[in-house]
Amino acid sequence: MPANSVVLGAGGFIGRSLVVELLRRGKDVAAAVHGGGDRLTAWLADQRVDTGRLTVVRADVSLPGLGLPAEGLDEVRDVYNTAARFAFGMAPAEARAVNVDGAAHVIEWAAARPHLRRVVHISGYRMAAAEAGSPDYRRDGAYEASKREGDATVRARARELGVPLTVANPSTVIGPGQYVGLADMVGELWRGRLAALPGGPDIFLPVVALDYFVRFLASLPEREESADDTFWLLDDATPPLPQLVALIAEHLGVRAPRRSVPVGLVKRLPRALTKADPETLSFLSTDRYDTSSARAFAESCGLEMPPVREALRTWTDDLVATRFGRTPAPRAPYGFQQVGTDRTWVTGDREGPGYVFLHGLPVDADSWSAVAGRVDAPALAADLPGFGRSAPARQSHDDWLAALLAPVEGRPVLVAHSYSCGPALRHALRHPERVGALVLVSPAFLQPASSWLTRSPLAVPVLRRMSAERLAGSLGLPHDGYLDGPAADLGRAGAAVRVVAALRSAYGQRGALQSALSRVTVPVQLVIGERDPLEVPSELPVAEIASAGHYPQLTHPDDVAVHLVSARKRAAAL
Repeated sequence: MPANSVVLGAGGFIGRSLVVELLRRGKDVAAAVHGGGDRLTAWLADQRVDTGRLTVVRADVSLPGLGLPAEGLDEVRDVYNTAARFAFGMAPAEARAVNVDGAAHVIEWAAARPHLRRVVHISGYRMAAAEAGSPDYRRDGAYEASKREGDATVRARARELGVPLTVANPSTVIGPGQYVGLADMVGELWRGRLAALPGGPDIFLPVVALDYFVRFLASLPEREESADDTFWLLDDATPPLPQLVALIAEHLGVRAPRRSVPVGLVKRLPRALTKADPETLSFLSTDRYDTSSARAFAESCGLEMPPVREALRTWTDDLVATRFGRTPAPRAPYGFQQVGTDRTWVTGDREGPGYVFLHGLPVDADSWSAVAGRVDAPALAADLPGFGRSAPARQSHDDWLAALLAPVEGRPVLVAHSYSCGPALRHALRHPERVGALVLVSPAFLQPASSWLTRSPLAVPVLRRMSAERLAGSLGLPHDGYLDGPAADLGRAGAAVRVVAALRSAYGQRGALQSALSRVTVPVQLVIGERDPLEVPSELPVAEIASAGHYPQLTHPDDVAVHLVSARKRAAAL
């Protein structure tokens, strides 16, 4: 099928989302990627996009002709150039090959299309500052200087060749997959390493939501009046940097820095101390930009920006869900929610779950992901307050659990692992009318206090510095990538201390919890691993999983899921 739109840089953060938007508008799209197209097609499949009108082609914008096939693209009307080399610390030649020469090659290739309607080129909002002088690679850094030079080159070449051009100058585009720039600052805030903010109270670091931006881009060629025009795309309602960081800190449940350091001083301080890349500092200014033409165009197309504060919160959830780009995001709904008095990381169905999963230590709610994908009803899981991604607790875990389950309709199966078996057991005792069945997986209160975490005086510093591989080894688990997240979270301020304190407290409550187990009135099922030495009461139903240890939900999710489904069916039959 001949393509009428081509997206260069289609494998990138902006390009792939633009492909989605064009396909949903019924366009025949050629997605031009630098390498293979497998990652793009897999990502599109995850977005549940109909790719019947999609063609994936290889391209290299650094080459004249873009390395595109000589045939099959003659019907192209609209050319979107989202290809760019975006990184800090590049050599000038590396940056110019894509951002300057590559941008010129796109104009030249487009000029040869017999049915060309428009070239849409993405530049950057700091191009307004480019009028102050020519790009300086030494002063500005290779990325910023090459984008400025590329902007001028594209405009000049389009005039020479008579190419209808529209330039979009976005600010920081936020959305799933954006892990650089402002995301670095959010990461430092999340890890408790952002001691002070660069700049003063009026620093303006504007953002624009990804979904809005790609809708705007897709609309440009449809309107003849947008030809030979430039649009600054940013949300004027973006708070000044200190307020923006405070908003994100509140959402994360962490403390925002109260001090600021002048940009000039940050430039002179060692990078090891400031954690700031010198090239990012040019973006820290009080400059404002004329967005009137972009706002008028958007209004004529019926486009409306999402509220910027909500967009920032949603993006923050995306960053944390993927561990700032290190792990895939879960499919279930996820994000920070207020549970009682605690900022809590929650995944899944808050109102109608068939299963509620509580994690043990030092893992998190994601330890249940494989099991949750194998059971027969929606699931709800959350990181306990003080652990994983949740903020430190302001209430007891018992009160937190009651608040988590308050909106739940019906009587779900309450599934707890190890440490969480205590709060789950007490909740079932206090609220039997809210629990369909109680499944205790490897209860810590049935385990002898033999773990090095409960005995060693070095447990906290060792745990804090553990890599994912070492953490997996200490827990008797294979390292399959899951523990990258929990290992990173243990490095956050106070996390290791809280884990060790909680485990020692749990082992101290063994007698009381063993006694309470005999008083539960809801159906109870124990699930244990063959290799986990537990002291199990003989009167309780026990499902033993062969060759499993203390974390069967991680090593044997199929077996665990079978027992959970069985427990739910038995409870429903009562």
